[in-house]
Amino acid sequence: MLGLLENITFVSPFFFVLLLLLPIIAWWYFRTYRQRYAPMRMSTLEGLENTQSIRGRLRSLLPILRILSFVALVVALARPQRVLKEEEVVAEGIDISLAMDLSSSMLAQDFQPNRLEVSKRVAADFVRQRQYDRIGLVVFAGEAFTQCPLTTDHLVLNEFLSKLECGILEDGTAIGMGLATAVNRLKDSDSKSKVVILLTDGVNNTGYQSPMLAAKIAKEYNIKVYTIGVGSVGETRAPVSRRSDGKYVLGLVRVEIDEELLRQIAELTGGKYYRAVDEQSLEQIYASIDQLEKTKIEVTSFKRYSEEYHHFAFWGILFLLIEVLLRYTVLRAIP
Repeated sequence: MLGLLENITFVSPFFFVLLLLLPIIAWWYFRTYRQRYAPMRMSTLEGLENTQSIRGRLRSLLPILRILSFVALVVALARPQRVLKEEEVVAEGIDISLAMDLSSSMLAQDFQPNRLEVSKRVAADFVRQRQYDRIGLVVFAGEAFTQCPLTTDHLVLNEFLSKLECGILEDGTAIGMGLATAVNRLKDSDSKSKVVILLTDGVNNTGYQSPMLAAKIAKEYNIKVYTIGVGSVGETRAPVSRRSDGKYVLGLVRVEIDEELLRQIAELTGGKYYRAVDEQSLEQIYASIDQLEKTKIEVTSFKRYSEEYHHFAFWGILFLLIEVLLRYTVLRAIP
């Protein structure tokens, strides 16, 4: 019965004043106890010590049953109602396409364990923060394709993110093709705000699509592009070749990112260029983009109520019936 009190409000709480009668009833009960049960005089009680019967013990429960009945009926009179809340969320969603570099250089170890794993983890955290947005995933290396179309099912999207690995595409860095594929996914969207977050760690060195031409197309469709260059400064251990068994051979490689190109793409489309030199700075970059591209949310809250008094009335009547039944049958006292 106590579980019924969760999320409960009372329409007529003034009935709880009746509970103040409990001490008065208890006082009256014990005051009149001797008048209701005639005393029996005996020369000694020595032989009756510790011989109280089960019926005698159970009779002490009768007042408790009556008290429980009284309390339950008072609660029923106070008319308890369970509050059922409904929220209607109206959101001006943002469509976001994540374009992620999968070239072999993303296995460089200046991030731990490598650039790709850190980029996947931070991107997944970003996706979890954008619960009202449609987000898609495009991957590119020497070529590009859509890994996940725009969706609000972020569990599925993060599943795709977690399974990304280098080597599934022809090697190279086709920034233009990656951007063009992401733009193609957004251009027909009716969303008022469309964003591409392009993450790469290299220089455009392949592909038939010019990165600046892709950026101009993005501008035509009012698509904002945020570009992120991933990689430390100086040299780091990164793949230099690949063996016949598919495993990469690591060597010391100079970090090269075409920052000027990424900056131009971002400025042309109204976005911004960022440089991530470690995991912490990459997290800060995504947090900054999250703040810049906030979703406008309007929440209307509705309240519905369900009547719960009948539960308490049922228990109150049940306790009373049990008390009366026991008092005048099994536990009946002989005058």
